[in-house]
Amino acid sequence: MSAKIRVLVVDDSALMRKLIPQILRDDPSIEVVGTAMDGLIGLRKIEELRPHVVTLDMEMPRMDGMEMLRQITRKHRVPVLIVSAHTAEGASLTLKALALGAFDFVTKPRDAASGHLAQIASELGLKIKTAVASGAPRIVMTVPSARPKSARHSTALRAPSRIVAIGVSTGGPNALQYLFSQLPEDFPGALVVVQHMPEGFTEMFAQRLHECSPIEVKEAQSGDLLEAGRALVCPGNRHITVRRRQHGDVAMLLDQSRVNGHRPSADVLFKSVAREFGNKAVGVLMTGMGDDGADGLGAIQEAGGITIAQSPDTCVVDSMPRSAIERGFVSRVVSLPGLAAVLQSVCASGAPAEAPTAAPSAGSLVGEGSLRRRSP
Repeated sequence: MSAKIRVLVVDDSALMRKLIPQILRDDPSIEVVGTAMDGLIGLRKIEELRPHVVTLDMEMPRMDGMEMLRQITRKHRVPVLIVSAHTAEGASLTLKALALGAFDFVTKPRDAASGHLAQIASELGLKIKTAVASGAPRIVMTVPSARPKSARHSTALRAPSRIVAIGVSTGGPNALQYLFSQLPEDFPGALVVVQHMPEGFTEMFAQRLHECSPIEVKEAQSGDLLEAGRALVCPGNRHITVRRRQHGDVAMLLDQSRVNGHRPSADVLFKSVAREFGNKAVGVLMTGMGDDGADGLGAIQEAGGITIAQSPDTCVVDSMPRSAIERGFVSRVVSLPGLAAVLQSVCASGAPAEAPTAAPSAGSLVGEGSLRRRSP
């Protein structure tokens, strides 16, 4: 039997220090080895207890979660999971923590004060295991905090050359900030993004992307136009699809059931883009856990579009892109540093995708380049 995953819980709330160990107790592979009420005690207990994972509250006395996270990133390699309040302030702090190096986050239920945390038990346990299995991120990207934008002088619709659909999960906030910061203001494609993120977080996330990117980024609303140089981020707890219209193609939001356990789901977006735009579609699967988006990427490939996966060696968690690669649905595997240039190239050409002609293999997962369809 393998050793248990050792978890340290750091939270100023006595209730949370009681409830989190309780909800993790049912998982035989996880052991809560200690708790701490603030960052100073938490740092000392990291040295004493050598946990594999730290769960961290942001708002604490003496040393808050942000300062503790800074200290952890400087002195330790232990992954950190943020346990966030479901508030605007909680969302802001969580996004800053992810930028600083936190592995991922879970949100406390709105009625957490009543002791109802069971609904996040499976999510927290899964993310703890994924954090340990993934280890430290392999590539750290420097993202500009703000990018000035020139005023757009024309109100005419800039019709996109292609529709770029992006699916991303764990590690996505930093990866998207880096990617969007590298795209030019006159990027010829329209981007639509599914980032696995809860309701209430995506509006602030889209604003952060807008501030660090030359392109326009906004949280999507039904009826938003798909425009060159614009990225639409699907709101949490909604699905997003696209529709072709005579006076301009648009995004549409849906309240349908979860797909692959997610709402929003990359599969819903990808299949919509494949259906509506065919060989003008570009599907991109980036860092994340699970297999959401793999089937949808296959639909884009079948429709003649271009399918791209972020190279597993540049992902925080590689299971989303790897699942599509292993199914033969990916025509190109591209590192995160090279992704902006590839998207600029394929969108500038605007030409239909060439049918893939050779197969991805395990040896082709690292680096960039074209992949070909797996032989029967």
